[in-house]
Amino acid sequence: MTKEKNFTKGPILLPLIQFALPILAALFLQTMYGAVDLLVVGQFADAVDVSAVATGSMLMHSVTVVITGLSMGITILVGQYIGQGKPEKAGKIIGSGIYLFLLMAIILTVVVAVFSSGLAGLLQAPEEAFERTSMYIRICALGSLFIVAYNVLGSIFRGIGDSTMPLISVMIACVFNVVGDLFFVAVLHLGASGTAIATVLAQALSVLLSLCIIRKRSLPFTLSIRDIRFDGRKISRILQMGIPIALQDLLVSISFLVIMGIVNGLGVIASAGVGVAEKLCGFIMLAPSAYMQSLSAFIAQNVGAEKYERADKTLLYGVSTSLIVGVIMFYAAFFHGDILSGLFAKDAEIIAASAEYLKAYAIDTLLTSFLFCFMGYFNGYGLTLFVMLQGIIGGICVRIPAAFLISRVDDSLFHIGLATPCSSLVQIILCIGYFMIVKKKRKTRGVLV
Repeated sequence: MTKEKNFTKGPILLPLIQFALPILAALFLQTMYGAVDLLVVGQFADAVDVSAVATGSMLMHSVTVVITGLSMGITILVGQYIGQGKPEKAGKIIGSGIYLFLLMAIILTVVVAVFSSGLAGLLQAPEEAFERTSMYIRICALGSLFIVAYNVLGSIFRGIGDSTMPLISVMIACVFNVVGDLFFVAVLHLGASGTAIATVLAQALSVLLSLCIIRKRSLPFTLSIRDIRFDGRKISRILQMGIPIALQDLLVSISFLVIMGIVNGLGVIASAGVGVAEKLCGFIMLAPSAYMQSLSAFIAQNVGAEKYERADKTLLYGVSTSLIVGVIMFYAAFFHGDILSGLFAKDAEIIAASAEYLKAYAIDTLLTSFLFCFMGYFNGYGLTLFVMLQGIIGGICVRIPAAFLISRVDDSLFHIGLATPCSSLVQIILCIGYFMIVKKKRKTRGVLV
């Protein structure tokens, strides 16, 4: 039984939504994944363990962001070859990708495990939580193989038009993670180390069970052991597509960390309020993030089949439906930010600060409905270098300077928060301009160059 989809023919809107929903569910579960770790350790361990998990998980999240971005190179190339009707080439890309990421997993395991103490120091882990933070990082590093495999499997299946299998993988991991957290933290009282062990085992079991499911399925590509080898040209193409995405995602994360540092200078209430708002934003931005991944796969197949007009229509449908969700998120965040903030905080001042900052993010929910769809469109085309450049311009050249300058003259969290929609607006303008360039090249040369 196969679940992969051919996006190069038939209706667009319904298949796009059907493909995006499992990705949305998977992203939601991934967001909840970290929340459960903190919830359990907060209930059954002490404040030192909570600090260790919060600090160590920041590093592992950054590692995951990079791996996910790099693996998008596989998604794009597999999608394009499936669209071209070349399953053997898709298989060879997958084989080279497996070799590349296996090598990366080995390097990651050694480097992070050996330098875990140095990394904990770099993250400025509190002195009393330093050893537990270092141990958390070391244990997670020893499970790097499964963290990498977990993300690579998802990238392959999104490339062939199957968003259900990645969702199944995340669901398996979440179930085992909750059970593992309760066992290792609540029963065995291992604290932060127990959370790390539960995370690694959950992802290991998810990968193994997913592979068992995959073995029973018929897949639209041919892959043999001989394909899993070093092929410089194919690995170069994967990295050419993936590195700009990974770098862009990493720089965006860094830009928000810098803004957090700016806000920290305004006092503990402002810091806590923005911290709560950022947690909520992880959920608020799920829909545009899901559309970005969906469009990447959808567009890749149509570009591979040289159905460029269909790709353009897919972008239009993506923006239209994403905007509907964006309007709902805008209303909730702008007018009911206090209710949302109350889910994560009890202090009235913190809730008020969070709600104020969320109003700025509410505006961004409308803008990201356009921006993330454009990014998915360009990723699907393989124009990942532009995606990286517009991300750098928005995050480093607009978002950080705007937040810094506003904070010098006004301590309003709403006004500081406006730096984010300002950067999104600039990025949208860049995307529209480049979209017009892409269309012009198609008309004058017949193909994208």
